[in-house]
Amino acid sequence: MKIGLITLLPEMFSALSDFGICGRAIREKLVELQLINPRDYTADKHRTVDDKPFGGGPGMLMKTEPLVAAIRDAKQKLGSNSKVVYLSPQGKMINQAMIVEAAAEDSLILVCGRYQGIDQRVLESEIDEEWSLGDFVLSGGEFAAMAVVDAMIRRQPGALGDEESALQDSFEEGLLHCPEYTRPQVFEGREVPKVLLSGDHEAIRRWRIKQALATTRSKRPDLLANRELTAEQNELLAEVERELTE
Repeated sequence: MKIGLITLLPEMFSALSDFGICGRAIREKLVELQLINPRDYTADKHRTVDDKPFGGGPGMLMKTEPLVAAIRDAKQKLGSNSKVVYLSPQGKMINQAMIVEAAAEDSLILVCGRYQGIDQRVLESEIDEEWSLGDFVLSGGEFAAMAVVDAMIRRQPGALGDEESALQDSFEEGLLHCPEYTRPQVFEGREVPKVLLSGDHEAIRRWRIKQALATTRSKRPDLLANRELTAEQNELLAEVERELTE
């Protein structure tokens, strides 16, 4: 997968390219990052990338011409059909389904805003979608872009040591992940659930589904409200409800 990143601060992305799962995937060429700086498309000696908004008001906007030139150059490098996404607090809330769909594409261009944002005409002419991490404001789109890139890299074949790992992530089946335990078997008087030590794979499987349902019910009940459960999941959720009532 090729990912284009339109950013005034390309050095920030060393956090991805130099460390962990993302760094290894990039070094092994499972993913290619193209860092494109609008400052390189300026025409004045000061390489100006911000300008005042019409109508006055606080703050600045990203300068239109270099930003558009950077986006169009990115599409030439990555392919004219590449989707262009602007990271914005006004965008659609990112979820796992969006990540899975995006990660299956050959290419994606992420535009990292700075200052007060970008010209509305750029949104209308160059941006396909706006995405948001949530209802809060960051200093720039780089932080959101890094989160998106990390999530997409996890979906690339060969990026994880165990391919099954990504399939068990929270949200992968529309639920939060079940509780996990490791050594020691007893820690400060609290024991690992006996079913996990039983060797009964079917019992363990059902326990994990039940605990995922219980965790989701407790922490994110909205996910259950929007999901059609299987017959087994409905049965296990009913058990959770009965136990809580008792």
